[in-house]
Order: sequence, then C-alpha cells, then structure tokens
Amino acid sequence: MIKKIAACFVIVYLLTACSTLTEIAIDTYNPAEITFPEDVSTILIVNNAVAQPRELGYEYSFMGVLQDTCKLPADSTLFDACRALGITVAEIGFFNDVLLYHLPTRTDDQYFSDKRLTLDRINQLSEENEADAIISLDRLLFKMTKTVTALAEGYLVGVINVSISAVLRTYLPGREQPLATVLVNDSIYWSEMAYNHVLLGKLLPTPEEALREAARYIGIKSQPNFSPHWQSEARWYYTGTGALWKEGTAFAKAGKWNEAISRWKRIYDAASSWKPKARAASNLALAYECKDQLNQSYEWAATAAGLFKENGKAADDLYKLQQLYKDVLEKRVHADKKLILQIGEQ
Repeated sequence: MIKKIAACFVIVYLLTACSTLTEIAIDTYNPAEITFPEDVSTILIVNNAVAQPRELGYEYSFMGVLQDTCKLPADSTLFDACRALGITVAEIGFFNDVLLYHLPTRTDDQYFSDKRLTLDRINQLSEENEADAIISLDRLLFKMTKTVTALAEGYLVGVINVSISAVLRTYLPGREQPLATVLVNDSIYWSEMAYNHVLLGKLLPTPEEALREAARYIGIKSQPNFSPHWQSEARWYYTGTGALWKEGTAFAKAGKWNEAISRWKRIYDAASSWKPKARAASNLALAYECKDQLNQSYEWAATAAGLFKENGKAADDLYKLQQLYKDVLEKRVHADKKLILQIGEQ
C-alpha cells in the first residue's frame, strides 16, 4: 500500500522587516475520480475508437499563406494514447496488473462517434484477459495548426498547436451500463525560433510526431481519473525574529513537523496580539497537513482565517490568502474520505 508523504521545497518572499512568508511545495496524495469496487485488481485498457482520416489533415500557414495539401495519418495515435495511459496507471502501483488489449475493437469508419462496448463484448474481453474491469478509449479527435512567421530581426518562428478531445469509459463484467464516462479536453504546443526554414524544421517535431506526442500526453493526462495520484501544491508558513520563530522555521525546513508544532503552539498560546497568533495558527495548519492530520489542519486554518478577518483592512490580503487555504483543506478533508475508500486506512 502506498504511504502518504509530503516533500517540501522552499522559496522565501519578504513581507515586512520582521516577518517573512516562506513558500513551499508539498506533494499531496489524491483519490481517483472513479472509485472501482474493492475486488477490482486487474484492469484491461482497450482501443474502442476509430482514427480520424488523414484527409482531415491540419491547418498550415506559412508566411501568412494558408497551405492546402496538409494530410496527416492518425492511425498510431489510438495505440499511443492507450499505451501511455496503461504505463502511467501501472506506474502508480494501485492495481495488481494493468493490461493493454492488442487489437482495436471497432471496424467501422465513424471516427466522429463514440460507441459503447456491448455487454457481450465486455464479458468476452474480461473473460479472455482475466480482467476485473475495462477502461475503453471510445473516441480521440485532434485539431492541429502550424504557423511559420518572420520576425524583423531575420528569425523565423514556428508554432505547432494541437487540441485534443477524448472520451473514455470504464466497464465492469456483467454490467451493461458504464461505471463512468470521462471527457478529457486539452492542448499541447511547440514553439521554436531559427535563422532559416530548414533549421526550424529540425527543431520542431514533424506534424505526425506532434500528433503522436499529443496522443501520449492525453493518455497520461487521463490517469488521475482511474487511480490515486500525487499532485504538487503550493503552501507557505510565516517566520519571525524571535527564538521560537527561528526554531520553528528550522524544524519546518527539516520536515520535523512535531517539533515545529511545539514551537508554533507556544507562540500561539503566548501571543498577546492578533498578528503572531494568526500567523502561528496558519503555520500549525500547514504542519498538521504535512502530517496528514487534515481535520486538525482545517481547524487551525479556520482559526487563522478568523483572526485575519476580525482585523479588517489591516489583514485583508492575508485573510483572502488564508481563506483560500481553508477552502483547499476543506476539499482535502472530503477527498481523504474518498481516498480511504480506495486505498484503505494507512
């Protein structure tokens, strides 16, 4: 089972002569959007989409002139997307096994439609591959533009932009209706500069390479829907000039959150004005979050937000910042309940 941890990287921003706000990034472990039944341990990924025809091509503008012979094969993109999704899900280690079906499941040419797997097909695929659930790519469409323009300095600038739209579904054997339907829309682009057109062509990917990379990108992008995942998020804590502040900062930098909590709690209890009290409360919220004690973290964040709010304009910006943190923690508290359903108690 994966253990939840937090890794921190520090950047400091000066607020006042006697206090700084130190920004860190923590890695949070988040639940999948879809919760599979407990007995699902083997996932099968299948390609149930139809590649868009090469005649659709892409839009290519060279020095302001739109070109009209831009065909583009997309046959490999479906496999690329499924394989990238499978590798990314497998690397998480949530399922015991992740399988990739080697053949497409559709033979029609209706690339613009997404068709569900039939119950017979679901049962057949599950039985043949000993899979407990199926993730099906039911549609994958692209829109690509490429532009080459000149700058006054004599350089050429090339930009390739690919918009991607995908439909994926999850199925369980014996159940005709999908467990869930996932719609994914995103884009990816490349931008390069060169002295001439030949060099620019070497720096930019070919249209086919860009399309296949876009397919792999959308496969990776889809992973959080199907398995728990790590996500980097910005946080911060306050520092000060007193001994306890310095000790708390040192322990926070070392990731020793119990010791940091001890110092910040003493500051909070001893403070006679709202500023050190609010800042210490905010720090305590971070420390408890890094210890995965989210209820305590939320309570301290709410306390800090209340103290900032009570002091009106003097702390208006800090209140807004703290309120955002409080809202994030509230969502994490609810998400953690879902995560426990998916991975069990740690």
